[in-house]
Amino acid sequence: MEKLFYCSKLDMTIGKICCIGAGYVGGPTCAIIAHNCPSIQVTVVDLSEERIAQWNSDRLPIFEPGLDDIVKGCRGKNLFFSTDVKKEIVEADLIFICVNTPTKNYGVGKGRAADLKYIESAARMIATVSTKSKIVVEKSTVPVKAAESIANILKANVKPGVKYQILSNPEFLAEGTAVKDLLQPDRVLIGGDQTPEGHEAIQALCWVYGHWVSKDRIITMNTWSSELSKLAANAFLAQRISSINAMSAICESTGADVTEVAHAVGMDTRIGNKFLKASVGFGGSCFQKDVLNLVYLCECLNLPEVAEYWQQVININDYQRRRFANKIIESLFNTVTNKNIAIFGFAFKKDTGDTRESAAIYICKYLMDEGAKLHIYDPKVEEKQLITELTHPAISDDPSRVKELVTIHKDPYEAANNTHALVVCTEWDEFINYDYEKIYGSMLKPAFLFDGRIILDHQKLMGLGFNVITIGKRLQRPNVHRPYAQAPAQ
Repeated sequence: MEKLFYCSKLDMTIGKICCIGAGYVGGPTCAIIAHNCPSIQVTVVDLSEERIAQWNSDRLPIFEPGLDDIVKGCRGKNLFFSTDVKKEIVEADLIFICVNTPTKNYGVGKGRAADLKYIESAARMIATVSTKSKIVVEKSTVPVKAAESIANILKANVKPGVKYQILSNPEFLAEGTAVKDLLQPDRVLIGGDQTPEGHEAIQALCWVYGHWVSKDRIITMNTWSSELSKLAANAFLAQRISSINAMSAICESTGADVTEVAHAVGMDTRIGNKFLKASVGFGGSCFQKDVLNLVYLCECLNLPEVAEYWQQVININDYQRRRFANKIIESLFNTVTNKNIAIFGFAFKKDTGDTRESAAIYICKYLMDEGAKLHIYDPKVEEKQLITELTHPAISDDPSRVKELVTIHKDPYEAANNTHALVVCTEWDEFINYDYEKIYGSMLKPAFLFDGRIILDHQKLMGLGFNVITIGKRLQRPNVHRPYAQAPAQ
């Protein structure tokens, strides 16, 4: 039996871990910990009975390649999912806080600041029910000095004999590759107080990760550096995407090819080739939220020039989505009212069912605003989630109109049938291998195809008869004639 890590200054052994929050971070992270640390009992808790029931079922609430096998291999042994939040907090030696930190939609900092109400609620519950010392690990993405707020809440409500150490351990998961990112991380950051007690708590968490992560990839630092490193990493990645998307607009106006430009730029070893793929825009739960959080932080620190710099990353992303939607409308003879348009892909990226801040949401919004009838297909996004996104007040103020204009399909060929245009919004691999001759034959003519991810064979599609429009380059239509006899009558 493995010897557990003993924290002398906290008088505790790391034998039980509790994770508050059964979402995209908490579930996969704890599954990997349980998989690699069989001597530690790991329990994920959440107030949502529906979500916990899904984690305990054969159909997990999130899709990540490889996650099902890992969860099913550990569940019921040393990995558990429970709604008994208080009990698990009481018994835990180490607690991960993995709750949602959305952008505020009210009050001071509206539209930019992170809403920390769930973080505060978790901290207050820990303080209320704990009867022994604990290490509390902030894993949700938070502003700099959020750990200080957690510490203030815990220490203001401390009980005799109970001590706390607060650590920052930000996640760097990319959805679609979360399992790989957890098993083979580029780095694990652990920030804590630079005191003897803080160092011991840091070493305890290092011991957990050390079961499968090499020491050279575990980086320790002060708490504030750890918190800022997370925001900085996502801001830098989002900046690269906005930079290449800005170049794509120049390419379309000059005749250059953004793919060729990106390849040339990426060959420079000082720059590298990652995140230089032009597209309809970035999405997901982190990039926009974290950059806006950074903007707000800079404003609060009286750094307006820095705030403006990072705000432009968001502005270019908004511009790219609107620009692509405008290209669709202009190409379809400046009107899409009552026209049928197939949308291929609704998730914000391939290999995930997550739709948060997906570019597809905004493309659909702009087209619905013009009265287009949308036929949407995505291999992993559930219909309920899709409708929830499109009926959000920020996207549509009339849910009945969404139901009137949107049809969800379970088959891509059915979605494309009798449509005026097909729009690729997500880079799912399966989209590359569809029978586009069959799709072309089922569409109204002229048939338009808009590739928002630059994943298709454009020359081949134009040879079939499609009018192809994509990001970052002008396409020369081949001089071929395709009979329209197969086309459905308008």
